[in-house]
Amino acid sequence: MRNVLLLIHHDRGQESRYQAALDVTRAIGGHLTCVDLTMIPEFVGDYVGATGAILADEQADEAANKTRMLARLQREDVSFDWIDRTGFTAQTIRDHGGLSDLVVLSCSGGGQMSEQMSVAIGDTLLQVGKPVLAVPMNAPRFNLCGRALVAWDGSDDAEAALQAAAPLLSKAETVTIYHNEDGSLRIPPDDAARYLARHGIEPIINSEPAGSRRPAEAILAECRSGGHDWIVMGAYGRGRVIEEIFGGATRSMLKESPVPLFLMHKR
Repeated sequence: MRNVLLLIHHDRGQESRYQAALDVTRAIGGHLTCVDLTMIPEFVGDYVGATGAILADEQADEAANKTRMLARLQREDVSFDWIDRTGFTAQTIRDHGGLSDLVVLSCSGGGQMSEQMSVAIGDTLLQVGKPVLAVPMNAPRFNLCGRALVAWDGSDDAEAALQAAAPLLSKAETVTIYHNEDGSLRIPPDDAARYLARHGIEPIINSEPAGSRRPAEAILAECRSGGHDWIVMGAYGRGRVIEEIFGGATRSMLKESPVPLFLMHKR
């Protein structure tokens, strides 16, 4: 894992994305690609001129943002390059994410960015096939070398997430594999622990009896009680459309997690 892709855009989630991307890029000795997005506005009524005025404001705002962020990056000790793009969030990430090892987005961008971030995360996982580091807007840093939590359900997606995250998990102080025991796991947590051990990682297994709590509730409770700094989990095991309609663990975690989420989906 060497190539990190970061979405640059002047929204409420930008600072936390930026800090997390720097933290992970430094930790792995990698390269950071910054895609600076000037967003094309949604169509405004029947008045084309209004759309043009909004785009002009967006261009001016993003030009000022680029000046600020480039000045900051040039003072950082990371290798980086910069791409300017005008378009939509999900399409921009699809276009530039193919040769990335990790894409850094926000759990929610707030306002108009919230839905666009959700679509971008889903597209990156399901269409581009790359892992996503989804960062809460209020996350100060990504403490990669702290306490990592692996949410394990024995699924193909959990398996893919564990494999993709192994280079980062090797940097963590502690790794806990957490699961609810209901007797239905295809791959038991012991197998996941053995896989990590072969990467030089000695995880702790925390098994709990399956209860009445939703998976996201159980994961969040474990995260808080264990003081974990980030979470690894498979994403969209029930499909994105089903989760959007009926809810699901991925959707809930993206809304509620207080710590960064390393997400992967097995295509």
